[in-house]
Amino acid sequence: MADKIAKLTINDQEIELPILSGSIGPDVVQVAALTKQGCFTYDPGFVSTASCESKITFIDGGKGVLLHRGYPIDELAEHSDHLETCFLLLNGELPTSEQKTEFVNEIMSHTQVDDLLAYTLKGFKQDAHPMAILCGLLSSLAAFYHTDIDNNSQEDRTLVAKQVIAKIPTITAMIYKHGIGEDFIQADSTRSYAENFLYMMFSKGEKDYKVSPVLTRAMDKIFLLHADHEQNASTSTVRLSGSTGTNPFAAVCAGATALWGPSHGGANEAVLTMLEEIGDVSRIDEFVAKAKDKADPFRLMGFGHRVYKNFDPRAKVMKEACDEVLAELGLSDHPLLKIAKRLEQIALEDPYFVQRKLYPNVDFYSGIILKSVGIPTSLFTVIFALGRTPGWIAHWDEMLSSPLKIGRPRQLYTGSVKRSYPK
Repeated sequence: MADKIAKLTINDQEIELPILSGSIGPDVVQVAALTKQGCFTYDPGFVSTASCESKITFIDGGKGVLLHRGYPIDELAEHSDHLETCFLLLNGELPTSEQKTEFVNEIMSHTQVDDLLAYTLKGFKQDAHPMAILCGLLSSLAAFYHTDIDNNSQEDRTLVAKQVIAKIPTITAMIYKHGIGEDFIQADSTRSYAENFLYMMFSKGEKDYKVSPVLTRAMDKIFLLHADHEQNASTSTVRLSGSTGTNPFAAVCAGATALWGPSHGGANEAVLTMLEEIGDVSRIDEFVAKAKDKADPFRLMGFGHRVYKNFDPRAKVMKEACDEVLAELGLSDHPLLKIAKRLEQIALEDPYFVQRKLYPNVDFYSGIILKSVGIPTSLFTVIFALGRTPGWIAHWDEMLSSPLKIGRPRQLYTGSVKRSYPK
């Protein structure tokens, strides 16, 4: 029962609309009663529409707040790790020591993929875009597990969540190896989640292959900081797709397809493209001037954020990891990274950027880290998908855990009215 009521008058008819309050954040006006008056709400991009009720993630962009199940993202990044955060997103509470050990062991036990998936992968051109391959392989997983999943079973949904979180690093590493013409590397379940990923990416399969703890921590932070971001385009796509009762791997594939867009998951890839376009530190002033010129189409990528109007709370954590990686690898003098560091300095000091709050965001720093580690730019969005998968599957599970309606947005029709076919 709503405590507050909004009153709307349409053609002298007063309509009472319940106002619902969450635990924090803006109230929402329940507008279902408008359809009885022959009206819909009109909200292009759904930017002012609460499409669902959720307990998973809260964002206050004006204050730079990101909470997972109530825990601030900077505290999770400092004290937690990716798989513990996955448990939190899925279950609502942090695990006990015993629960975490069991969860990690279960995830690592599902890291292997069917040999037939490798044959499927080899059917793609070697130079195919990694996101196209990822979407194809996620669809293939739907085929592998289509008859084994009951979406109405909590036990099945929990198993699917663990499977998709476990298998996507393996698939990502396979996509990378396919692109460079090397053999796939079997997962090593004795390693941590992030360490195993780097092992599958860059080793030749030698069991004594050493992965830098600094790089492992940085990759784990990239995964953790991208794990969920409320009702963004890809998460909303997973929910909309999942509302039909489709196979969960197909719903995740739909999310990955939405993520592929340069306005969403392709942002960190765009950062490196921009740095390569600038090319040399001596040209930075030229490109900064272009960015300030409203008539010039050039834009600095990786600065500011559509949601965060103050600062991106993930960026500070990512910057610290970035500095550690550059120091570990001795890459502070790399030409592209020198450009990045100079742009960072300008964005933090130049009044034009400071006044407009065009601060370096998480995509800026994560792109630099991935480049430094040796991950090709074309694979950046796949890494983003790897990190975001826990959020997608947590929202899918939450949606199916309570009564739901199939998603069915409406429209403002502006086409031709009824007319007769010419005789």
